[in-house]
Amino acid sequence: HRSLVLDFGVGKGQDAVRTLVRSLLDIPPGSGKQHRREAAERALANAAIDADQKVFLNDLLDLPQPTELRALYDAMDNDVRNAGKQALVTRLVETAGKEQPQLIVIEDVHWAESPILSHLAALSIAVADCPSLLLMTSRIEGDPLDRAWRASIRGSPLTTIDLGPLRKSESDEVARYFVGTGKPFLEECIARAEGNPLFLEQLLRNVGEDAQADLPDTIQSLVLARMDRLPPSDKQALQAASVIGQRFTLDVLRHLLDKSAYDCAGLIEHQLISPEGDGFLFAHALIREGVYGSLLESRQKELHREAADWFAEKDLTLRAQHLDRAGDPSAAGAYKEAAEAQARFYHFDRALGLCDRGLEIAAGDAGRSDLSLLKGQVLLDLGHVPEARSAYESALKFASDDTGRCRAQIGLASCMRITDELEDALAALDEVEPIAERLGLAEESARIHHLRGNLYFPMGRIEDCLAEHERALQAARAAGSAELEARALGGLGDAAYMQGRLRAVVEMMTACCDICKREGFGQIEAANKPMLAIAYMYLNEIERAADIGLACCDAARRIGQLRAEMIARHCAAMPLMELRRYNEALAQLDRALEIAERLGARRFFPESYWGRARVLLERGHPAEAETLLDKAMQIARETGVNYMGGSIVGTYSMAAKDTTVREKFLTEGEELMQSGSPVHNPLWFYRSAAEGCIQRSEWDRAETYANQLETYMKQEPVPWSDFIVARVRALTAFGRGRRDAAIMSELQRLCEEARKVGLIEALQALEAAIAEERSTSSS
Repeated sequence: HRSLVLDFGVGKGQDAVRTLVRSLLDIPPGSGKQHRREAAERALANAAIDADQKVFLNDLLDLPQPTELRALYDAMDNDVRNAGKQALVTRLVETAGKEQPQLIVIEDVHWAESPILSHLAALSIAVADCPSLLLMTSRIEGDPLDRAWRASIRGSPLTTIDLGPLRKSESDEVARYFVGTGKPFLEECIARAEGNPLFLEQLLRNVGEDAQADLPDTIQSLVLARMDRLPPSDKQALQAASVIGQRFTLDVLRHLLDKSAYDCAGLIEHQLISPEGDGFLFAHALIREGVYGSLLESRQKELHREAADWFAEKDLTLRAQHLDRAGDPSAAGAYKEAAEAQARFYHFDRALGLCDRGLEIAAGDAGRSDLSLLKGQVLLDLGHVPEARSAYESALKFASDDTGRCRAQIGLASCMRITDELEDALAALDEVEPIAERLGLAEESARIHHLRGNLYFPMGRIEDCLAEHERALQAARAAGSAELEARALGGLGDAAYMQGRLRAVVEMMTACCDICKREGFGQIEAANKPMLAIAYMYLNEIERAADIGLACCDAARRIGQLRAEMIARHCAAMPLMELRRYNEALAQLDRALEIAERLGARRFFPESYWGRARVLLERGHPAEAETLLDKAMQIARETGVNYMGGSIVGTYSMAAKDTTVREKFLTEGEELMQSGSPVHNPLWFYRSAAEGCIQRSEWDRAETYANQLETYMKQEPVPWSDFIVARVRALTAFGRGRRDAAIMSELQRLCEEARKVGLIEALQALEAAIAEERSTSSS
């Protein structure tokens, strides 16, 4: 299986990795989509790959992803995509090696970029444990297989053979192979070549073509001498081919020559090129370089421009590269189009390289701004927030009109949101909203309102959050953008959550996820679906909530979306605690904290600390719980107390032994309930405050908190809060000494409901009251 790393002219499916995959699957070069699709199905049917690897094979075979796989691929972190493709390639090598030993040859590695080098490292590890050999060639100058790369192959066997000049005896053997023995010019050719095998071969071919020829001093002059003896049509073809690249096909060559009947027989006969799959390959890169250098610059540009025309509808990357070499002023814009196409297929490394080249040659500020905007979006998709911010700042600097400034500011605000610079992000959006309205930029308006709504969410600005996402939905539908509509519906679900409208959360998030499934918006679904777990928990579908939460955790982990995984783990932990599956809940909380620390998302630290403190309290460790709650509240005050403050102080009132400390936190909690915050804060503050009062036999106060919870939820009561209120009232009545049949029947009913829906954590006090009455009655 032979692949070649090229420095220029790499068409679709022709990079070294994709060529190798096609060879391993016995797919002939130039095969159409149907042939490649059938090969993929055979690989799956024959267990050459696992079912979950098909999404990576589709990418490497340039096949469109079915909707469900597109959603999965869209949701994946880029590192997960790359790792999946590497695992697929090594799996194909290992599978092929079980049938017979495999030789894999990758030539000209000195031109390999980072993604290909990562594949080569993975292959080096794989072949160490199967009957396969990986052979790579590289020039010494610029050899990328350095110490860092060698460390990445984790001690796999690697033998390096440095090829020095041929010895005299070896040169004699090469010469005899070409022209036999006894020729008077052999010794002169051998001496002139000085052990360089390519130079010697070309010298011998040159003399073979013209016995009277002088011996040129360089390979370049030698190539030119051989080329000059070609018929004019072949010479013209060879030069045109050198413009296309080291590998070329006959159709594009005929286009450049404007000769539909031309074939390459003469060039093959002179061994300047050789057939390669569905095309041809120069006998050596230096031959192609020598031929290309023989063209006048004006002729090079003319041919590159014609090649760009050929690739305009076939390969946007090659079109951009040829326009670049033609010195065409539209090249920077072509690189932007090519980068957009690569980004659509999640080839972000390529997209960044194309953006960078476009920025290098962009002549005007407008082109630089557009390319910087695209670069910022790609970097943001990769999670490289500081670099994305820098790109957006460049886009703003170079923006030549209000549209460009608007888009750059939206990008900057997106970065600020991730780093919790909420006020600065709002200021940036306020600055550009009038521009979007004045220019009728529906998509930009949708993004502004959606982003502002997301900023209001952690700030506890409930009505503002809802209004912004409603505006985002209107703008998204006006723009006809399914993606922005899905995002807006997710935002409306968040806003409904803040207001305590849990049924609306289910409605909005389900609608959001339905669009995502239909359109393949995996990232958006991964970010929003975990909220269904929380909503169903408050609807007392606790087991369902836990199942959804755990499924979201698993999905987010597999796709490598850390922020989505962090949120999913918090959402899964909540119903798990209600079910008293504490060890599972703690595992989710610990992983969520680990991710938050890795992302630097301090706003989410208190959520993990609070959850762990709840478990400690339930297990009878109030002092340890108080220490964690102290830590949680300190960070909450620094990052926005409205987000988790109410939940924390409510639990603190249960843990605190000191009455003064407890009263301080209850007072603070009551104040926070007046300032507006997400629904979990009132739900958990009132529940925890009431529970603490019950534990201290403060029956009237406990009932007051239950009444306040009922009042808070009166617009849209949910089964969870109804149960908590009923539980508090039953326990306070029992605590006051009521033992009549109605109270005991209510306690029994609540026990049965708790078992039925999964509110196992709430059972203990109910069962204790029933047991106490039975004990009293029997005595």
